[in-house]
Amino acid sequence: MAFMIIASLLLSYMLIRVIFSLFGVGKQKNLPPGPTRLPIIGNLHLLGDQPHRSLAKLAEIHGPIMSLKLGQITTLVISSSTAAKEVLQKHDRVFSARHVPDALHAQNHARYSVAWLPVCTDWRTLRRISNSNIFSNNSLESNQHLRNQKVEELIAYCRQASLLNNHVDIGRAAFRTSLNLLSNTIFSKDLTNPYEDSGKEFKEVVGNIMVEAGKPNLVDFFPVLKKIDPQGIRRRLGRHFGKVLEIFEELIEERLRLGRLKQDDVLDVCLKIIQDSPTEINRSHMKSLFLDLFGAGTDTSSSTLEWAMTEVLRNPQTLTKAKEELQEVIGKGKIIKEDDVFRLPYLSCIVKETLRLHPAVPLLLPRKVEDEVTLSGYTIPKGTQVLVNAWAIGRDPTVWDDPLEFKPQRFLESRLDVRGQDFDLIPFGAGRRICPGLPLAMRMIPIMLGSLLNNFEWSIDTIIQHEAFDMTEKFGITLSKANPLCVVPKPLN
Repeated sequence: MAFMIIASLLLSYMLIRVIFSLFGVGKQKNLPPGPTRLPIIGNLHLLGDQPHRSLAKLAEIHGPIMSLKLGQITTLVISSSTAAKEVLQKHDRVFSARHVPDALHAQNHARYSVAWLPVCTDWRTLRRISNSNIFSNNSLESNQHLRNQKVEELIAYCRQASLLNNHVDIGRAAFRTSLNLLSNTIFSKDLTNPYEDSGKEFKEVVGNIMVEAGKPNLVDFFPVLKKIDPQGIRRRLGRHFGKVLEIFEELIEERLRLGRLKQDDVLDVCLKIIQDSPTEINRSHMKSLFLDLFGAGTDTSSSTLEWAMTEVLRNPQTLTKAKEELQEVIGKGKIIKEDDVFRLPYLSCIVKETLRLHPAVPLLLPRKVEDEVTLSGYTIPKGTQVLVNAWAIGRDPTVWDDPLEFKPQRFLESRLDVRGQDFDLIPFGAGRRICPGLPLAMRMIPIMLGSLLNNFEWSIDTIIQHEAFDMTEKFGITLSKANPLCVVPKPLN
């Protein structure tokens, strides 16, 4: 029955398009070049299951500013640092809105989410709360002890595994570490056991959210199907959102039952703002903010750490040089502190090189053109979806020598950074929509990576070595390894 409805809708849409084309209706002039479009589906057939790679190959033919028709959606794809600078800096205002995937409207999340709201009063308020109370230098400094504690727990978990000769799933272990760091920052408590590789509800449901949010959704290409949600993605994501929001509601009520706000964490800050200035934000804004923080802050950091460990372990020269630096500066077998990172330039280079080759969000979050704009001589219509291919930019052979090789040393004499000013390297985006969690990620990832390398020798079972070093990507809302990195920690000699 559902198939017949979908077929009927698509047939009706095709007939309307044919009629419009006969009378010249809907044609756009002076769009950027792009591949030939098929009826109805446009260029959807060209995306495949690795859109970042498919779009990079198409850009080699059609150029770094390219237009496609993905179903009903006109889409602009940016694949060079020069074009990205024009979009994210010169025309940042007109490109600052979000093209919101249909599934993110579940539980009205997009209506309250700092990640998906347009640039408006609510968005500015939520960004101010995030920047002032979570990601500012003062806040990060005051919470440094929490990050140190969570890294110590990660190392303790790996040490326990080494005694039992068990392997460690690096991505899962990093996920738990990042999850508990955020939960302590926001709620002053752990939400999963840091010493067990067992799933608790919160960890599992966050994983389910990332899976559903990353699935290709017909509704995003054919909005005419929105009412029937043919793949059920919005419905399933709504259930997952509901579970997380229910947990948040319980934690909020538990805090309010204490009678006064005294934990001085993010929850306290938000509740005080709601009490003192109820017109600024409400409880829905607060819970959606927490959902954004957990969704973005856990999956991206854990994925980046897993890619970094994989690249280091499969490149013996890199591993040797990293261990030599750690031993000389920190001392073998010690846990890295944040103040140590500036004295470990090669470790920082490893992190940058990992983000160059494996940006956590390869196409960044989609933007939308608010008003018709001219870009490099092309006319970009209002409402166009905009994808910035950070993955392609990081592998551009006109910018990078040996772009497919993992060579951290390329950054030793380079001033390039990931903070949105150097458009050759924009894993966190740039402009007013730059990822607010960048300062936290760039503190957390180096100390986790350095501590893991400095406290253990790592071995891989020959049976699973091929899978562990398999660099196949699993495309979703984040770019993760298709096969997890499972390695056995060994005590240092």
